[in-house]
Amino acid sequence: MRTSRLRTVPSLRWAGWAALAAGAVLCVAGWYGVSGERYAERQLPYLASCTIPGAALIVAGAVLLARGGQAVAAARVEELYGLLVQPGPGDEEAPGQDVSAPLAVSGRLLMVPGGTLYHRADCPLVAGKAEAVPVDSEPVASGELGPCPICEPAEETD
Repeated sequence: MRTSRLRTVPSLRWAGWAALAAGAVLCVAGWYGVSGERYAERQLPYLASCTIPGAALIVAGAVLLARGGQAVAAARVEELYGLLVQPGPGDEEAPGQDVSAPLAVSGRLLMVPGGTLYHRADCPLVAGKAEAVPVDSEPVASGELGPCPICEPAEETD
């Protein structure tokens, strides 16, 4: 996956540099031709055949160079994503496992002082944190604390 994507990047960069160089040469040739002519009607062919295509090649070269840098970053992101979603040795799902079920099932509610959410005791966000304290019913009832979207605690459990 990585090698096929990254092989196109040097060709984009070389094409970008070649387009920039050709555009610069055409612009110089157009300027030289225009500077040698006194009348505007004799300058137009140089503008049409050299300067305008030269400017277009410079823009195209700049786009190719910018796109080449993005291709490297995109290839790296794809590689990292592939490593992230690659299943590990113990990641096989059981056939009857419900993926929409909450991660935590404990009935005890905890919160972190200064936090805005309340969690089940076995929620991965507060599990093992010494600063987590039990939740009073007042902050939950008043709306100061909201339910954790990970463990989805119910307000009735306490």
